[in-house]
Amino acid sequence: MNIHEYQAKELLDQFGVANSPGGVASTPTEAEKVARSMGSNNLVVKAQIHAGGRGKGTFTSGFKGGVQLCKTPSEVRNLAEQMLGQTLVTHQTGPEGRVVRKVLVSESVEISRELYFAILIDRAISAPMIVASTEGGVDIETVAEKSPEKIIRMPIDPLLGLQPYHTRKLAKMLRFAPGDMRAACKLFTNLYKLFIARDCSMVEVNPLVVTMGGEVLALDAKFNFDDNALYRHPEIQAYRDIEEEDPREVEASKFNLSYIGLDGNIACLVNGAGLAMATMDIIKHNGGEPANFLDVGGGATEQQVTEAFKILVADKRVKAILVNIFGGIMKCDIIAQGIINAVKAVNLPVPLVVRLEGTNVEAGRQLLAESGLQLTTATDIADAAKKVVAAVA
Repeated sequence: MNIHEYQAKELLDQFGVANSPGGVASTPTEAEKVARSMGSNNLVVKAQIHAGGRGKGTFTSGFKGGVQLCKTPSEVRNLAEQMLGQTLVTHQTGPEGRVVRKVLVSESVEISRELYFAILIDRAISAPMIVASTEGGVDIETVAEKSPEKIIRMPIDPLLGLQPYHTRKLAKMLRFAPGDMRAACKLFTNLYKLFIARDCSMVEVNPLVVTMGGEVLALDAKFNFDDNALYRHPEIQAYRDIEEEDPREVEASKFNLSYIGLDGNIACLVNGAGLAMATMDIIKHNGGEPANFLDVGGGATEQQVTEAFKILVADKRVKAILVNIFGGIMKCDIIAQGIINAVKAVNLPVPLVVRLEGTNVEAGRQLLAESGLQLTTATDIADAAKKVVAAVA
């Protein structure tokens, strides 16, 4: 689940992570009010959307830049008028862009240094990993590719947590001046507390800055959360902004379906994330383009299968559907009946290829053969991929 920058700022404030003061606004009047309450003539207005590259983005109105510096509350109001309700296009949004519904008004700071700092879960070691660099304010991927020696990696024992010697070592490696060490260590410690307390899978601060006045601030932060732990955090779930999400993904989440929309024309309905990834790979291998990732899970019900089909056929780009199911906990004959009932319920308008394997597979295949539906069966995953790619050729 993604959250907005102003929501990330709220989390930073809750855990005492130093950042620049500011507030969120959904109207130009609110934006001006926030600016006046700050009593500063160094201000910045930031469009709030779930995408990076806002500063270099362009609004469809022609106005350029989703991050703007200004001096007065009246300027803040004018900038908010230019942004709110408009569509901002960045390199991450795609050409369709995102509608700006809120802006963050905060105090701009004079920056002396920009650094990078992140905490994430390293799956290879099953533990938190701190990733940091003296090269902040730019894409960390570029730094890792061109100057890998500038990337600092520090694994943290999940039982011991982040210790004071860790923070001191990090501050030295990031070349903080002696006078800034205490502030840097406090920020690292509080960020780690936030990471653990809110079951984050990633906290990324870019840039982490040292100001001309010697302050150490998290100027911009991005968060990812462990979806499996969200039930423990209703306060985090409340941050969800479904207007920023793909409507297909929002609909899928209502039925506990793991769905991610893609740009292809071959829809996939699969049980198991690994099998779903393999299915998309083999579609690509055969010259096709998958339209989605969709994992219905090992214990999918008939209702879930039906709702999955509804989501797939609602995508106007979809020209064919591939169902690839391995029956384990759910037997193939039960799955086949669910597919038959679902297809009848949605009046399927595109070719359908079905591959079943596993428990009671022969019974499942017989049900499909006797269903009277216009569908194509496949013997294995390679056969299924070839047939579905041929169906859209």
